[in-house]
Amino acid sequence: MATLSINLVNQSGSNTAYAYITGLAIDNNNALFLLQADGKTAYYPTSPSTTVTALAQDCAIPLGASGSTTAVTIPHLAGARLWFVVGGKLTFYVNPGPALVEPSSSNPSDANYNLVWDFCEFTWNSSQLFANITYVDFVSLPIALTLTTTSGATNTVEGLPANGLAAICSELQAQNAKDGAGWDKLIVTNNGTNLRAVSPNTGIILNSGLFSTYYAGYVNQVWSKYTSTPLTVNTQGSAGNVTATVSNGTLNFSTGGISYAQPSTADIFSNSSGAFAVSGNSTKDAITARLAAAFNRSTLLIDSDQPNGEIVADYYQNAITNHYARICHATNLDNLGYAFPYDDVGPTDGVDQSGSVYDPNPKLLTVTLGGKQTCLGKTMGKTMGKTMGKTLRKLFRKK
Repeated sequence: MATLSINLVNQSGSNTAYAYITGLAIDNNNALFLLQADGKTAYYPTSPSTTVTALAQDCAIPLGASGSTTAVTIPHLAGARLWFVVGGKLTFYVNPGPALVEPSSSNPSDANYNLVWDFCEFTWNSSQLFANITYVDFVSLPIALTLTTTSGATNTVEGLPANGLAAICSELQAQNAKDGAGWDKLIVTNNGTNLRAVSPNTGIILNSGLFSTYYAGYVNQVWSKYTSTPLTVNTQGSAGNVTATVSNGTLNFSTGGISYAQPSTADIFSNSSGAFAVSGNSTKDAITARLAAAFNRSTLLIDSDQPNGEIVADYYQNAITNHYARICHATNLDNLGYAFPYDDVGPTDGVDQSGSVYDPNPKLLTVTLGGKQTCLGKTMGKTMGKTMGKTLRKLFRKK
């Protein structure tokens, strides 16, 4: 059975840090998989008779003292996550199925809610390894990725600096002081300590009244613009370019009877509800991804060619925008990382914003917990990310 080496580097400053690896074992009929504490033994939970059943094996991989590296090996995995926790251990459960009950950032009753934890995501199959850092639900711990290929080439996502969470929380407070929209309510604390900053979508789950009409005025402006100006969306697929205009309050596309009602703020932040719900129509879902990205980045009033007319410098420039995403990108050492679900949408030959590393011939994935103490390397990281990201983007597109 094929295996891949992963090096877990503890730069957190804590001597009490653990990792967990979960996913679906591709070569074992997609069975639920966890890696045991020894970093090499697979654990395949059986379906329990009751919900919220404790794991039968210890799956907390100790990372050792800060500055140390722990080597683990994994089989082919789909939908995998590599979790980190500092200062304690995470609690996972199994429900009938079996189905894994993961730590939750949107449930204050969750056993892990008041712990400091985070994760990155990856899939490794016979075609390639694809891994990314993610802030789609929340941001907490700095995580960096370096993929080394069998040819010796490397691709790196720098992640946050060591003080990244503090910087993000400070910027959220500053933005709220400007517009009073509630950005400070995305900060989750415990006894005065920042645990995480949650995304607007998670924030709305925690507080249903948050941002309720935040995008309403901007959406009205967009609808007004495209009443007289055609909007072009490149699906970056077989449908190619499709155009739309607004009539009778609906954005109507010239292909397949595809149309959109005005999205709500919750639709925009979730990328998956209401007007932006997954339809099962591949062309419409491709359009949805590009519209959702444009609304989160607030570029529809300045660019009627989506997404190929976009440049990164124009993202998040409107006063009404996803400031959480803006701040996450600005704080990262190379400005990369998934800050909303469709953050991988971009111009065909543009810079990938998603904070991903991928290659068909991986040799070693190095995942570092804890960021750099200074911004040294920001310029280098940004240059490398743009150059390699553009090249690899042409070879492998996530969507």
